[in-house]
Amino acid sequence: MPELVTRVFEGLPAPSLAERQAILDEPVRYESFEKAFARLPILHGVEVREPTAPVKAGSPARIVFWNAERLKYLDGSIRMLTATPADALVLCEIDVGMARTGNKHTMTALADALGAGYVFGTEFLELGLGDLREQATFAGQSNVSGLHGAGFVSRSRLGRPALVRLETSGRWFDGAFHERRVGGRIAMLAELDVGGSPVVLVTAHYESHTDTADRLLQTQVMLDAIDDYAQGKPVLIGGDFNTSTFTLEQKRDEAHVARSLAVDPDRLVSPERYEPMFALLEDCGYDWETCNVLKTATQRTRPDGTPKPPFGKIDWLFSRGLVCTDAAVLPAVDSDGVAVSDHEALAVTIRPA
Repeated sequence: MPELVTRVFEGLPAPSLAERQAILDEPVRYESFEKAFARLPILHGVEVREPTAPVKAGSPARIVFWNAERLKYLDGSIRMLTATPADALVLCEIDVGMARTGNKHTMTALADALGAGYVFGTEFLELGLGDLREQATFAGQSNVSGLHGAGFVSRSRLGRPALVRLETSGRWFDGAFHERRVGGRIAMLAELDVGGSPVVLVTAHYESHTDTADRLLQTQVMLDAIDDYAQGKPVLIGGDFNTSTFTLEQKRDEAHVARSLAVDPDRLVSPERYEPMFALLEDCGYDWETCNVLKTATQRTRPDGTPKPPFGKIDWLFSRGLVCTDAAVLPAVDSDGVAVSDHEALAVTIRPA
């Protein structure tokens, strides 16, 4: 059974710049990753801030999942989410103390703007400035904390916050993907009271540089952790599952992708039969037809012109023991119509079955 991390910090103890440099100075091998991973408290706890004036969630409750792309466009993201009433935000790709997001604690800024509390868990300690685009844009700057993760924002209290690590492969440690990190993909869990019944909320972020078999493995780890945690309670999972239907090598082969889409034009927006994780979720009692807008892409182009089509449905909601209605895909744009993420947001209304 995967380990549920339940240690709570009021503020995550981020390592100093010198401590991060010491990790970079270690030999580039898995043993160095293991040593760094084991000794970093930020990877083995969750940060929680209670709402100052908690309210009861609606019954039914409106839930929004979003891959917020680091909350890089923070002001526009706040305006978008302020205009999107929700009882809880289920989020991934959140920065804390990264130069690329102004070295802000973006989760605190978002929660403050919404009059809410939050739960945050660290997916990766970033040892550099980010991907190649970010390295060029923020060259010469330093991260204050270097944390990147996921969590929840809500004006209602969230009970029993926990983190489960879906993998500890260390595949980002050696720089093969052009950035160096310590950590591994995560799912975060917490309980929201909906009409007197606890509903387990989950946010998940799967590895992007991998294949269908690895996504199936991450799903098994996540579902085992949920079963251990939920004890039969209703569950709503929101996540960026990177259901591309291809391996990393195949995705990089534009001709292969084009041939595959010529055979099945709906492959990217309807990936269920190509991704074995869906069969596992179904076998474990999860539904996705009532809580998603199906055959609709959830990717979009950022202001810098990337990524480019073809786009797929890689963000999903999965429910068990819930009645789900009014599923929607929410455009990830600010009040001027400018994109604030490369992922659209997903919304659904839930009540315990």
